[in-house]
Amino acid sequence: MKGVLLVNLGSPDSPTAKDVKPYLDEFLMDERVIDTPKWLRNIIVRGIILNTRPKKSAEAYAKIWWEEGSPLIVISERFAQKVQQQTKMPVALGMRYGSMSIKNALKELADKGVDDVLLVPLYPHYAMSSYETVVVKTMEIQQELFPNIKLTTMPAFYKNSEYIKVLSESIAEGLKDFEYDHILFSYHGIPERHIKKSDPTKFHCKIDGNCCKTNSVAHHTCYRHQCYDTTELVKKELQLDTKKVSSSFQSRLGSDPWLQPFTDKEFERFAQEGIKKLAVITPAFVSDCLETLEEIAMEGKHQFQEAGGEDYIHVPCLNDTDSWVSLMSKWVNTWEATESLPV
Repeated sequence: MKGVLLVNLGSPDSPTAKDVKPYLDEFLMDERVIDTPKWLRNIIVRGIILNTRPKKSAEAYAKIWWEEGSPLIVISERFAQKVQQQTKMPVALGMRYGSMSIKNALKELADKGVDDVLLVPLYPHYAMSSYETVVVKTMEIQQELFPNIKLTTMPAFYKNSEYIKVLSESIAEGLKDFEYDHILFSYHGIPERHIKKSDPTKFHCKIDGNCCKTNSVAHHTCYRHQCYDTTELVKKELQLDTKKVSSSFQSRLGSDPWLQPFTDKEFERFAQEGIKKLAVITPAFVSDCLETLEEIAMEGKHQFQEAGGEDYIHVPCLNDTDSWVSLMSKWVNTWEATESLPV
């Protein structure tokens, strides 16, 4: 029997330092997140970061925590339940990090007699630290504990025409009644070395302003190219003024080079250049989370207005909107019937 495994990032069990610390430990000790030798990762994470970061992160989580729990978890659960209502196959939800594990989700499917699983990483773009780590972790668990389960992985859907249409409609709804001066597509940031490590050619990705525009097999695993591609496709779908749209990358850790331009620096630049009304889109995520709700919707607004900006909105992620649920349901039902996947 076939079944579906949806996997998102994860969350601590509560907005307290006590629960945030083990969550951050699991997250940051992932070799695809901080890709240094394990001994050095231990020093960085357990010797430095975990001595100060849990308290600060807990305070940030507390700002966005819902009565029902973590927004990311609650939204993902709602999404999974709605997809389940539109398919006959069992649908399970797991998280890459935290107590709602991939292992438990696979067991849930196996207990229902599922032996053929469609793995859906809930990330539109390919990156070592998001899409790839979900796929690798799921394969490791499947091979170790569920060897009789067949696993098929949905590809990154960042440029799928149906997805772009749904995303664009959601953005248009979010921008309704807001007369913006500029729209910023802010994507999750990653170190430049991740781009180069993911390049199968080992020579194409130079991050020089041209490589993302030059056709290459490297684009199949190039996060930077895929992010810019999403922006361009949405721009075209909504017929946005090119002069009023740009892309940037939020969140960074450590002193190594990360993808630029940095979102927080763009907030300051826009305000200083006279942009008064800014709309921010976060298409690296399909579900709102700490990074979108606190870093962008709250802190981003403060940074922009402190620098001289006036009106600011964050357009919500797709979350559990009907159009997004319907599209995902269509994809999984098509896979059940024909084995074909979105491209």
